[in-house]
Amino acid sequence: MTTTPLWSSIASILRAEISAGQYRPGDRLPTEAAFARRFGVNRHTVRHALSTLVEDGTITTRRGAGAFVTRTPTDYPLGRRVRFHQNLAAAGRLPQRIFLHLETRNADTSEIAALELAEGAKVHAAEGISLADGLPIAHFRSAYPAARFPDLPRHLQSCGSVTRALAACGVPDYTRASTRLSARRASAIEAQHLMLREGDPVLQSIGINVDPGGKPIEFGHTCFAGDHVTLSIMNDR
Repeated sequence: MTTTPLWSSIASILRAEISAGQYRPGDRLPTEAAFARRFGVNRHTVRHALSTLVEDGTITTRRGAGAFVTRTPTDYPLGRRVRFHQNLAAAGRLPQRIFLHLETRNADTSEIAALELAEGAKVHAAEGISLADGLPIAHFRSAYPAARFPDLPRHLQSCGSVTRALAACGVPDYTRASTRLSARRASAIEAQHLMLREGDPVLQSIGINVDPGGKPIEFGHTCFAGDHVTLSIMNDR
């Protein structure tokens, strides 16, 4: 008589529960310990079952975070008008930005060049995480001319939107002057922020935004999680 391996039976049960909607795309599954108690097996057997679901694309696992039901990557367009909240809302996703750090400091050499600042000028530096439906999709670092926008940090903290914050500072519209894309591996800190493993693939975007007069107002570095987002290059006008 053929006996179905316990790990295979567990994988089948979990796959059926996911198909039935008990766990939806993006949901985190219970821990290995919880599944071991539920099915009366050891954690090695649970791990074998979960690895099968990873192999067939049903779930993904992230070190230190757990196992998650696979979701369709967020479609994020890059063009002359990059608007985080509008882009995600248009894709049917709930946008959120969390600012991890805001400070006013001396501009470094790359910021002086990109923002066309004088030596010794200061910038408002912002660092944070962009999320879609609660899942982190990007880690960003941006610099803005401090002398031109003295109240920008306050507006960023109060509204959580770069577009609205700049509008409050007198810039109702802005466009992307340049974008440079490159693929690389996630650092330990980036992996922690993006719920990835160190060394997972990420796509880095370095961009300069300008006001309607062509004056640079933002110099930004954005690190996109490779399996959480799909970038689309738009030829908008």
